[in-house]
Amino acid sequence: MRKSDREAGHSRYPGYMLALSGLTATLAVAAPSMAIPVLFAEIAEDLQLSLVQVGAVWGIASFAGLFASLAGGMIGDRFGTKRTLVVACLLLGLTGASRGLADNLSIMAFTVFLCGLVAAAIPINLHKVCAMWFSGRRLGSAHAVISGGMAFGFMLGSLVSATVLSPWLGSWRHVLFLYGGIGSLMSIPWAFTRVAPRERARLAEGSKSSSIHQALSHVVRIRDVWILGIALLGVGGAVQGLLGYLPLYLRGIAWPAARADASLAGFHAISLLAVFPLAILSDRIGSRRRLLVAATLMIATGIGLLSIVDGVVIWIAVLMAGAVRDGFMAVFMATTTEVDGVGAEYAGTAIGLAMTLARVGGLISPPLGNALATYGPRTPFVLWASMALLGLAALGFLRRSKMEA
Repeated sequence: MRKSDREAGHSRYPGYMLALSGLTATLAVAAPSMAIPVLFAEIAEDLQLSLVQVGAVWGIASFAGLFASLAGGMIGDRFGTKRTLVVACLLLGLTGASRGLADNLSIMAFTVFLCGLVAAAIPINLHKVCAMWFSGRRLGSAHAVISGGMAFGFMLGSLVSATVLSPWLGSWRHVLFLYGGIGSLMSIPWAFTRVAPRERARLAEGSKSSSIHQALSHVVRIRDVWILGIALLGVGGAVQGLLGYLPLYLRGIAWPAARADASLAGFHAISLLAVFPLAILSDRIGSRRRLLVAATLMIATGIGLLSIVDGVVIWIAVLMAGAVRDGFMAVFMATTTEVDGVGAEYAGTAIGLAMTLARVGGLISPPLGNALATYGPRTPFVLWASMALLGLAALGFLRRSKMEA
């Protein structure tokens, strides 16, 4: 009886790990991140920032990711996801709270950079948790939990940070302190998790396991990882620019603040609703590549429409771009781990390399797009739609996966 109880508990444990991963994505990463765009009006007024400076602050987190995404993935591959996530959650909470201490542009940029260094490592290792505990036709659905957690956190952060938490707590600074405390607390449950059987065996080998240098040299020779990274550079940069600019754009065309913030929440809400059906569909039809192409085209169309539409049609364009955003990410992560030569062992390094390229797009997209606003408030959307189309072109060079063979 006791043996069967242990076996039942073990069979449920992957579900617990997945739930904890999704919760970490929501509370430690996504909600604190998406609080920043809706708080920009308060931050800019308090710190006397221009629109271009706001774009630079929003983009600097991606700049930090250039240094941390690949390193975070390689560290997770070498030392294990448990250790990496315990330390990363604690540091993310501390650095995230430090943003609330900024009293000028330089300090805000520096603290956002520190926070971005740590934040970049966490989603990569959460997706590696999926690769360690799930496989085959359950893999896409598992990644959807992480992406869904991100979508829910993005929606929550954009919906309540400026209109509920800031008035309640008295300042945008106190909102960031609150999120920082929550992020640090997420390190506690990770400290008591088990190590996946596949990871335990590899870590037990110690020096016999692949070094960070060996893992990197292996992954950089895989063509499809580079192609996926270039695709994510275009798509991720487009979405990053859109999310930082949209609330400011809508307030600038006389939308009420609550309605402008609600558009961003709507973007993430519809993304949350669609992420699981898209991921499950990718498991069922056996072609993740086709779904990535369709999702990218939809994102480009939605962002492009924002450059020409007015009134209620703006909602349609926002929802069109948002509907597939996190579904794209879930399918993307599953596709990356399924590339020949990657697998669970090199998942962190491969995702880290792809995310590093994506950070390039996220770095240049917000300030460049915001600078184009001098030629008209709709002009940035043309740039970001073009970046999404770049991602679509890259996907055309992706080889068929084993599922499609």
